[in-house]
Amino acid sequence: MHPFPKAVESGDVDAVAARLADDVVFTSPFTFKPYLGKAITATILRGALRVFEDLTYIREIANPDGRDHAFVFTATVAGKQLQGCDFVHFDDDGKIDEITVIVRPLSAAQALGEAVGAQSEQIAREAAEQ
Repeated sequence: MHPFPKAVESGDVDAVAARLADDVVFTSPFTFKPYLGKAITATILRGALRVFEDLTYIREIANPDGRDHAFVFTATVAGKQLQGCDFVHFDDDGKIDEITVIVRPLSAAQALGEAVGAQSEQIAREAAEQ
C-alpha cells in the first residue's frame, strides 16, 4: 500500500504532513468550502486521527500514472462504524495537492462531524501555531 495510508493508519501525522504540498486543497465531508494550505490540512487530519478508532485502509485504487488514488477505509467513531474514502491527487513532485474525504453512513458521518467539531478551537489553535 502507498505510504500515505500507512502513515495515517499508524497515526504518524508528521509523516502525513511531510507528504502535503504547501498549497494542498482539503475538501471535508462537512464543509462546502475547501481548506487551503498545508498547516490547516495537517491539523484537521491530526484532529480526525484523535477521534478515529480502529482506522484501517482496506483498498487502494490508482490510475495508471499514479497521480490519482482512492484509499478506502473503515473506522469507528463514538461507537459508530463508518466507511470512507480519501481521494488523493499528487503533484509533479509527488506531494499531495488535493484531498477529498467522503464518509458513510449518515449516522457515522454525523458522529464524526460532532467529534471533530468539538475540537474546532484546538484545531484552529494548532493550525495557527504552525
